[in-house]
Amino acid sequence: QVQLVESGGGLAQPGESLRLSCAASGSISMINAVGWYRQSPGREREMVAVASRTGSSIYGDSVKGRFTVSRDNPKNTVTLQMNSLKPEDTAVYYCYAAGVTSDGVHHRGPYWGQGTQVTVSS
Repeated sequence: QVQLVESGGGLAQPGESLRLSCAASGSISMINAVGWYRQSPGREREMVAVASRTGSSIYGDSVKGRFTVSRDNPKNTVTLQMNSLKPEDTAVYYCYAAGVTSDGVHHRGPYWGQGTQVTVSS
């Protein structure tokens, strides 16, 4: 079992920045992908950013160029730096962790954090 705890959510105005953090614990030795998903009312959960152990990352189209995901492997944490925030970024953000093959098949998890609210409004 893997436990994920998010922090850093809150309120921001358009154009401002927020930083989310996620701390992982438990049986994490087989985890090779970590990142963030989000979900807002009336929409399906969508991938925001996912990073591998080696540091390579993928991003959802709507956040490319604005958000950056990073890992601190010794501390077992993953961070999402969100810049140039837009109202459409408003959502509950969930930390994600999984053991995944090169073909995208999950052999561990996925595991989810409890979620942290991000609200962007003027």
